[in-house]
Amino acid sequence: MDTVIESLQQFWHFTGFANVTWQNLIMIAIGIGFIAIAIIKGWEPLLLVPIGFGMIIGNIPMFPGLNIGIYEDGSVLNTLYQGVKQGWYPPLIFLGIGAMTDFSALISQPRLLLIGAAAQMGIFGAYLLALVLGFDPNQAGAIGIIGGADGPTAIFLSSKLAPDLMGAIAVSAYSYMALVPVIQRPIMIFLTTKKERLIRMPKPRVVSQKEKIFFPIIGFLLTAFIVPSGLPLLGMLFFGNLLKESGVTRRLAETARGPIVDTVTTLIGLTVGASTQADKFLTGNSVKIFILGLLSFVIATACGVLFVKLWNLFLKPGHKINPLIGNAGVSAVPDSARVSEIVGREFDPDNHLLMHAMGPNVAGVIGSAIAAGILLGFLG
Repeated sequence: MDTVIESLQQFWHFTGFANVTWQNLIMIAIGIGFIAIAIIKGWEPLLLVPIGFGMIIGNIPMFPGLNIGIYEDGSVLNTLYQGVKQGWYPPLIFLGIGAMTDFSALISQPRLLLIGAAAQMGIFGAYLLALVLGFDPNQAGAIGIIGGADGPTAIFLSSKLAPDLMGAIAVSAYSYMALVPVIQRPIMIFLTTKKERLIRMPKPRVVSQKEKIFFPIIGFLLTAFIVPSGLPLLGMLFFGNLLKESGVTRRLAETARGPIVDTVTTLIGLTVGASTQADKFLTGNSVKIFILGLLSFVIATACGVLFVKLWNLFLKPGHKINPLIGNAGVSAVPDSARVSEIVGREFDPDNHLLMHAMGPNVAGVIGSAIAAGILLGFLG
């Protein structure tokens, strides 16, 4: 009888019930909340469902030494997490983004590149704020990239500059990407007048196939020579786009934007979520990171809109830009461009801004990769 009781006691000792903490329960509840938001609201389900379930996995209380946790060397989760920790996954995501992105809007209106550049001020604004709050320069650089609204870039840079903060930075970046419609709309309306929202832009010119083929080659050479440290992201982005536009590598392009990007997105979401173990995640720094991430996103959106308003002062009638596309300068493709379209049609149902907004939107993807390269070059 004593042996049976001892065996039951030993079994209980290894269960999650015996090892659970209130912090674990909080993180599990947050994970369930992420899944609920993704399913009910439809906000970035391909990201929030894996991250939410990963949070649940990572916060199942376990007895130490079982070699199954994400931070235990040799475990399955730890092996999968190496793609995040070593920065392997983000370039593969950029390969897929390049293979699914049409750069025609930017090629036809290259001036819109400046809007994408202006929106990157959110990154450097958050960098300065993070320094004020006591983070060291490397940590501040990794936190600031959240303002680019680009989860893979945030993961790539934090893996190089601040691996100890990667979980909080990645979850913050993906959370705000999912909340693009909620965060950006009030900023856009607050910073624009009714007259500005009604501006109609000339229809973009038709871009030739030859231009689409030359763009990734020339674009890569220009950006890589300026910021060689951004090579992993920029190289894969433009390579993926060349696969799409060349016309002779259709199968490779379909693989890049389909199976590869789906698999890597799943693994990133699941392992990033699992990395948010309560003892690693629930800290004062995590709270600061979420606040700074929100501020960087707000600054980026506001800078994009305000830059267009300032630019319009120097443009002739008929050539002015609707400032509602300024929000699209962040890298959340194509969600922020869709927000431009939706808000624009609220005030003029026949004013379609999507194709115009895609210009600064894809410029934002390039801009965030360049900004990451600049930070890595100076801080890495």
